[in-house]
Amino acid sequence: MHSTPSPSSSSPFELVSGALGRYIPSGGAAAAAGPADAQDDRTTSRRVPDNAAPSRQDQILGAVNLDRDLRISRCNLDAPVFAGLDAVVGSPFVDLLPPGDVPTVTRRLRQVLETGEAHVARIQRLHRGDGSELVVSLSILPAAVPQEGLTVSVIAMAKRLHLYAAETAIGTSLDIGETAQSLAESLLAWGDVAAVDLDFAVWTGEGVTEQAQGRIRLRRAALVPDRAWPEGYVTPGDDLPSDASRLLAQAVRRDDAPQAIVIPDREAVERVLGSPRVLRALVPGDRSAGVACIPLVLDGAPPVVLGVAEVWRRADSPFRDSELFDLQELVARTVHHVDLARQHQREHKQVLALQRRLLPRTGGDTIEIASVYQPATPDSAGVGGDWVNSFPLPDGRTALVVGDVVGHGLGAAATMGQLSMEARALLSAGLAPDEVLEHLDETVSLLDDAESGLAAGYSALGSTCCIGLYDPVSHHVALSSAGHLPPVLVSPDGHAGPLALHPHPGLGTEFALREPFRVHTFAAPPGSLLALYTDGLVEDPALSIDEGIGRLADAVSTVHPWDALQQAARHVVSALAPVHQRDDVTLLLARMIGYRKGDTATWRLPARDDAPARARAQVSALLRQWRTRDDTRDNALLLISELVTNAVRFATGPITVRLIRAGHGLLCEVGDTGNGRPRLSRGGLLDDGGRGLHIVHRLTTRWGVRWTDTGKVVWAEVAR
Repeated sequence: MHSTPSPSSSSPFELVSGALGRYIPSGGAAAAAGPADAQDDRTTSRRVPDNAAPSRQDQILGAVNLDRDLRISRCNLDAPVFAGLDAVVGSPFVDLLPPGDVPTVTRRLRQVLETGEAHVARIQRLHRGDGSELVVSLSILPAAVPQEGLTVSVIAMAKRLHLYAAETAIGTSLDIGETAQSLAESLLAWGDVAAVDLDFAVWTGEGVTEQAQGRIRLRRAALVPDRAWPEGYVTPGDDLPSDASRLLAQAVRRDDAPQAIVIPDREAVERVLGSPRVLRALVPGDRSAGVACIPLVLDGAPPVVLGVAEVWRRADSPFRDSELFDLQELVARTVHHVDLARQHQREHKQVLALQRRLLPRTGGDTIEIASVYQPATPDSAGVGGDWVNSFPLPDGRTALVVGDVVGHGLGAAATMGQLSMEARALLSAGLAPDEVLEHLDETVSLLDDAESGLAAGYSALGSTCCIGLYDPVSHHVALSSAGHLPPVLVSPDGHAGPLALHPHPGLGTEFALREPFRVHTFAAPPGSLLALYTDGLVEDPALSIDEGIGRLADAVSTVHPWDALQQAARHVVSALAPVHQRDDVTLLLARMIGYRKGDTATWRLPARDDAPARARAQVSALLRQWRTRDDTRDNALLLISELVTNAVRFATGPITVRLIRAGHGLLCEVGDTGNGRPRLSRGGLLDDGGRGLHIVHRLTTRWGVRWTDTGKVVWAEVAR
């Protein structure tokens, strides 16, 4: 070490150095010997008693002065605990740091140089010359005279202080891997290598109720420090060999009770592990080493072991009783964070599975569909309630639905699933988009009553939804929105922009002025591209929401008509949304194709007695032109005759007949101005009432009713 006196007693370096005497224990280096100075004759001891070293050595203060090039100009690290730190005058200070910390610490040092504001109490690891590491509290202070550079004060972490710091640091993430990594980094203060191995069920988010010896499966969740490990050594993400898992399980469950154990040296480790394969997998190197194994135990009857933490150190520095107690206390204080991360992992997977279940599978002959769902990062509040769906309706139209339920987690997922399924059922029953939203609005209000919603600690008020129905014959989309962001439409000529929708409050917002949901109808000719999305795709703290939507419109407008739509959707999401985001990102792209003009025909007939005959004549001529099979033509003519006859009998106003050649069937539609819903009766074919519907039911593969602004349309499909 190099200790150079300072001529100035007012500099931070001298102020820190002057305080060193109050922290260095009396008894000198021998009394304060740290792990690097332990004697060889203790290698066979299982633990070292607490009275082997004075307790005042737990916190030692040192100081290092840096010039403006961040090189060491003076240092005072004479306390024994700093033995092995190569703080040589003239060398870069960052040589004492692990490689992964160099950019961050360098940025902090230069920030203090530029601003003159101190950076206090950073928990930092420093490299010793023998490869071991020392955990310190590092503070960066500006020099009294700016030209003198910086003073870095270093406090070797007292174990009690480290316990507190570790407890506050662990659990800041809900990701189980990051939580395990934080625990391993905290354990490193007691050794040279620290690892956390979790039961595979814990790693995947499942619950662990019991552990049968010999059948446990452990996966390495964390390992520090980050270095090149020997071949065969288990690193994060790898499963431990079955023999190693069994041995560790047996080690921490002696006498059917979890307990920490210490294997003091390499000979004992080899004796316990036995197999060379297990030695390569668990022992971090060829040097003589001892290990402390501490189970991660959840209190209960019986207690549940989530995994094992292992702290390795050189055998010439055995664990003292107090150190083993500190390790157990740290693990005991933080194991609940591991369990919380496990629960979050499980909930995250469940909600994610539901989200992906709702994603549209395919489009159809008249529309091409692509969707991307990018969940929130695992350490956020949880997967949100975004959903997107697209499905063909029985009458040939296609439903496009996107929604965003307020909140995160299972409560939002349950509401999301219920609203999604209800929307699909109502749309399939023929309801218009505004009518579906009215039902969803009532559902959200019912879900949020005092008994079922608010009492459960979750509220879905303000959830949003947008529903569009694409008609491939008229090439129009009927769209209704409840508080959702407007879709973006790209016309065939490449012009892109958000649709002008009348704003409406979200679902269940009883405090808002009640007003009916509106239906907006707009043209979507073949080649048009419609983008429906949730706010996670366009929200950016640096931009207004309108600018975010504008960015989306620009990105979607670059999609070429020949581009593969799914690949284009992924490109749009990657261009707009960061990899790590706090909210779900959902995008649905729909490329309109529609029916060819020669595959559809429409006739308007007066509601007179000769309407069925006129309809049969028009349809018969068209089916001959389409070269339809005789049996299909006969069934279609009978079907049209019955539907038109029913319309003439029960409705007023003109009758519309439409025939569509779709896929493997003929879609026959008859519209009228009546508002009565046709229903099958229990009577037979010879009964006067309901005879037509029985014929329709027998001739078709499916049939139904949808409502329009002027009446209804009865549709039916005949196989070709």
